[in-house]
Amino acid sequence: MKCPFCSSLDSKVIDSRLAKEDTSIRRRRECLSCKSRFTTYERVEEVEFLVIKKGGVREPFDRNKIIAGMIKACEKRPISMEVIENFVSDLEKEFQERGDREVDSSEIGERVINKLYEIDEVAYVRFASVYRSFKDVNQFLSELTDLLKEKGGQMKLRGKPDSLINSLSLIKDKTKK
Repeated sequence: MKCPFCSSLDSKVIDSRLAKEDTSIRRRRECLSCKSRFTTYERVEEVEFLVIKKGGVREPFDRNKIIAGMIKACEKRPISMEVIENFVSDLEKEFQERGDREVDSSEIGERVINKLYEIDEVAYVRFASVYRSFKDVNQFLSELTDLLKEKGGQMKLRGKPDSLINSLSLIKDKTKK
């Protein structure tokens, strides 16, 4: 390792320990020429991969974009940042382990929407309204109706799922006119 003080290539490791999140090793070194001490970090070289967008454009994977989208969907909902960050880390790790150099944006979007479906219905609907690009209110109401049918028994609803579905159907009928 090149010494930042005298540029000598001879140094010895004094101390090694795991850095934050166990993703790198922190090494304390001493230059054998000038006796100065400095710190280095060693981490596994990760394979960078590209995201293939809808139009065929390729761009580097950016975990911050996924986190930002999920935060927006989860705004004012009881979902911790830890849940979001852990999901994105697991997703990124899975793509890294697969070794694929390219991933379709649709695969990423589906994974995010499925996770939001698991953790919070409101966040799911918010994300779905943007991700699925609803053309009109009827598509939106259809998604809500499906959600209520699927999760009706599991959700804490103020009314009976059937009455909510009927109410949505009435709204849907009015929007057709």
